[in-house]
Amino acid sequence: MKRFFSKIKKSMAGERREIPEEEQYVELDTSEAEEGAQKIIVRPFVLEDFSDIKPILDSLRENNTIALVNIKPLKNKDLIELKRAVSKLKKTCTAIDGDIAGFGDDYIVVVPSFAEIHRTKGTTKEVKEEAEEEEKEF
Repeated sequence: MKRFFSKIKKSMAGERREIPEEEQYVELDTSEAEEGAQKIIVRPFVLEDFSDIKPILDSLRENNTIALVNIKPLKNKDLIELKRAVSKLKKTCTAIDGDIAGFGDDYIVVVPSFAEIHRTKGTTKEVKEEAEEEEKEF
């Protein structure tokens, strides 16, 4: 019986060998992983003229930019040009399957397909009052 257990012990233990020092560590190349990760850019733009729309459209077509567009200068200058610019933004937004929304009187947000704009109904005051009522219920 003693021999039986010693045979099992030898077979379970196996042969021990020393691992050379160069085999103990493996060096990994992480440079490819860092290059592959694409960052999202939140970029501000100012519309002073209709021609200022081109860089906005180009950055949106790259599909990694969220554009915050200040429309106040063009709004004060020429409403017809502003409508034309917003129309162009909407068409590009539809083409890239993005979303567009205004906030405040002077800004427009345009996002690509990976993002969604949260919308609320009513004025800011109504939304705040509704949120306060919900907090009181809890």
